[in-house]
Amino acid sequence: MERARRLANRAILKRLVNEAKQLHNGDMSCRSHVLYTPSRYVSSLSPFGSKVYKKSDLLDARNVSNNFGSQIRFISVDALKPSDTFPRRHNSATPEEQTNMAESCGFDSLDSLIDATVPKAIRIDSMKFSKFDGGLTESQMIAHMKDLESKNKVFKSFIGMGYYNTHVPPVILRNIMENPAWYTQYTPYQAEISQGRLDSLLSYQTLITDLTGLPMSNASLLDEGTAAAEAMAMCLKDIDYSSGDVCGVLVQYPGTEGEILDYGEFVKNAHAQGVKVVMATDLLALTVLKPPGELGADIVVGSAQRFGVPMGYGGPHAAFLATSQEYKRLMPGRIIGVSVDSSGKPALRMAMQTREQHIRRDKATSNICTAQALLANMAAMYAVYHGPEGLKAIARRVHGLAGVFASGLKKLGTVEVQGLPFFDTVKVTCADAHSIAGAAYKSGINLRVVDAKTITVSFDETTTLEDVDKLFKVFSGDKPVSFTAASLAPEVETAIPSGLERHSSYLTHSIFNTYHTEHELLRYMHRLQSKDLSLCHSMIPLGSCTMKLNATVEMMPVTWPGFTDIHPFAPPDQAQGYQEMFNNLGELLCTITGFDSFSLQPNAGAAGEYAGLMVIRAYHMSRGDYHRNVCIIPVSAHGTNPASAAMCGMKIVPVGTDSKGNINIEELRRAAEANRDKLSALMVTYPSTHGVYEEGIDEICKIIHANGGQVYMDGANMNAQVGLTSPGFIGADVCHLNLHKTFWIPHGGGGPGMGPIGVKKHLAPFLPSHPVVPTGGIPAPDKLNPLGTISAAPWGSALILPISYTYIAMMGSKGLTDASKIAILNANYMAKRLEKHYPVLFRGVNGTVAHEFIIDLRGFKNTAGIEPEDVAKRLMDYGFHAPTMSWPVPGTLMIEPTESESKAELDRFCDALISIREEIAEIENGKADIHSNVLKGAPHPPHVLMRDAWTKPYSREHAAFPASWLRTAKFWPTTGRVDNVYGDRNVICTLLPVSQMAEEAAAAAANA
Repeated sequence: MERARRLANRAILKRLVNEAKQLHNGDMSCRSHVLYTPSRYVSSLSPFGSKVYKKSDLLDARNVSNNFGSQIRFISVDALKPSDTFPRRHNSATPEEQTNMAESCGFDSLDSLIDATVPKAIRIDSMKFSKFDGGLTESQMIAHMKDLESKNKVFKSFIGMGYYNTHVPPVILRNIMENPAWYTQYTPYQAEISQGRLDSLLSYQTLITDLTGLPMSNASLLDEGTAAAEAMAMCLKDIDYSSGDVCGVLVQYPGTEGEILDYGEFVKNAHAQGVKVVMATDLLALTVLKPPGELGADIVVGSAQRFGVPMGYGGPHAAFLATSQEYKRLMPGRIIGVSVDSSGKPALRMAMQTREQHIRRDKATSNICTAQALLANMAAMYAVYHGPEGLKAIARRVHGLAGVFASGLKKLGTVEVQGLPFFDTVKVTCADAHSIAGAAYKSGINLRVVDAKTITVSFDETTTLEDVDKLFKVFSGDKPVSFTAASLAPEVETAIPSGLERHSSYLTHSIFNTYHTEHELLRYMHRLQSKDLSLCHSMIPLGSCTMKLNATVEMMPVTWPGFTDIHPFAPPDQAQGYQEMFNNLGELLCTITGFDSFSLQPNAGAAGEYAGLMVIRAYHMSRGDYHRNVCIIPVSAHGTNPASAAMCGMKIVPVGTDSKGNINIEELRRAAEANRDKLSALMVTYPSTHGVYEEGIDEICKIIHANGGQVYMDGANMNAQVGLTSPGFIGADVCHLNLHKTFWIPHGGGGPGMGPIGVKKHLAPFLPSHPVVPTGGIPAPDKLNPLGTISAAPWGSALILPISYTYIAMMGSKGLTDASKIAILNANYMAKRLEKHYPVLFRGVNGTVAHEFIIDLRGFKNTAGIEPEDVAKRLMDYGFHAPTMSWPVPGTLMIEPTESESKAELDRFCDALISIREEIAEIENGKADIHSNVLKGAPHPPHVLMRDAWTKPYSREHAAFPASWLRTAKFWPTTGRVDNVYGDRNVICTLLPVSQMAEEAAAAAANA
């Protein structure tokens, strides 16, 4: 009987297979179709209109034969997959669109296009992860990150050392840190559509200058350690060698162990010897302490972290550097300045942009190109929210808690309290520091052990009287304490000497004295937000900067307390979730790049460049090759490359490119052989910055190795390598990765970024380490790690690493490979659409481009008087941010669409450029005036369009609405074209009173 049932079922299955052949026209490649489904799936599948057979039905031949008919449909396995898979949400082009787009480029499929584009010599067969190969769903990813968070232990931190817990005002957390309108903006190179964050960054600079007592500040640096190093380098560049061998001195105010010293006489003595003084300080302390500027300091550095930015296990945090007008041309980083627009209206811009390292190349005084704009904006809004009195109240409370603690310890009599004045940190001498720290640990408290007999305890905004009582219990040896912190408070006097108390005013501008309620701050931040174009509005097609989707699910863990509230120097067992993530991320990046080891410490791309070159330098030195200091850099390389090499003390030898934009291999060979005994490294970008996969890249690597050098590959274009090739496979020895480009960390209006470096095995011993928490690769057997520290925190900006981690883990190996393919497809599709209107400057051997391409505008200067800037500004009227302008080739635009932009958005941008080309043609044929036209007049903000008098030779209608889609969704620039020359001639880098702003505007309008 059972045998008969099996035979009957087999006959039914055969009939079903035949039916499947008929339904699919005999094509049985669709083997993902199933013939039956368990009962539990019936209710969910039935609504799709399919005739569904349960497994129980199939086991009974009579039921199936009675119900079987031509209406049967088959259930795809794909229909049973989870609904929250991620790659299909990121890689925007559908399979049908991919085929159609490839065909428009002259290829029958996407894979055919890829085969014609990426050289066979460097193609890898496939990429496979040991973890997350298939990719986690969004819900699985959230569950995984929750699990990692649960492995972190959030203790109450009293470690200090430049990192403090803080209350992030929820209105700032929700509306800036978690808001894509703030975190997806690009660096404000296009000022007319960046006025909101420029305004906020100007407030940040004003905050810094007011509190430090010095007139100039930049718009943030990577971290406090970087700021200190940059400040000392400024002293070196300004040295008078006749004064002796000391160019500068760095002091801490207040000190790391809490002491407050009066450096007034010290500064005078230093200046008398021609020595500059750099002072590292604490912004909160400066609300009650005499500012460094009044003590005579030349440069002041520090971190704005405790102004409403989470510790995040080390970053990202906005560092600052303030100095006098005398040193403004030596200042690293970006400076926001006040200028005017074309109508004389006040407008903001990045001041003195010729200082930017990518322009100055090997003559740069710094290689810093990434700020911490998002975090600087948070700190600025924190100061706006609290105002000067609110900040002073917080400082006095923190100082008061430290004073109560010191008073209580004296009352206990079990330890000795340092007698020097302090602000927030109390230094304690005891019999056994480790024993006390161990007791504190058992109570969920972290203390800083300086040495066997010394402990410091640092207080912050989140400390309570109850926390102080817990500390008393720890220091009493768990014995009963006869007093409480609250009972001691009325008797405690300030520990700040009267001569060091602050009497000067600060934050007097109305911005810091108006928005102290949540409702008002919310409205103010939204007014700023509305002035900035971000990925919320449209694609940002920047060549080399990869402005792609920053998905919500990857951003979520960044604000979870288990990740935000951990001190970077907390004991390792309290950060097991972080450590597991670091290990997983390192393994994934090694697989992606073909390298053997990774350092996650560099917290920006340029910092990664510097770290990678220093690793190479350390490797050569370990072999006794101290003389190897020549770095070969193609002229097509990223502008940061020469600056980084110069910062490492290397001699730069440039090599040219051929007519197709490829590195001139024979010239490179001659340069390598001529410098054979001194060759240290080659810096190369792949695909090239010209948007081409160079065929000879593997040969180039062999030439360098044959002449004793190492190959440094700039990872800026890794977006076109992942899953198709890799730096390690090509032949590179070290490479940095811009996680804010290829791996999704959002640009945040100009930062944060991350630049981890990967290395081959022989370079692993020389990876960065850290003096507080050892990190890096394999310790060198016969010496300490010769490279040292690159960033202030052991793992750099650890808090944003979950973003890249979740992206990679959700995409899986196939999703990432497809992303590379679609990025290449999108670029070729756009290049094909635009080639009839603009010359495409460089192509590969088969006529294709890589993931980005360059269109040539140089001819329009002669035919129509049009510059790339005119096209960039006119694009704003169409609702778009311009592509990368005049780099790497002057007079061009470099376009990178990324894989996450839809075909519809690509077409819309192409339509805008084609429409602009038609506007240029009207100038060329005499229909539009060569001096007064929509391009020269762009952008067109509302205040210009709504003037009573309209004197332009073109209509308001055409100026404002040059494309049909603008009728339903128009992003309005808030200012006319900003006058760069005026801004550089009149350098103003702080908020001005409204009356003075009006005077400046009137004067500019009169001179226009």
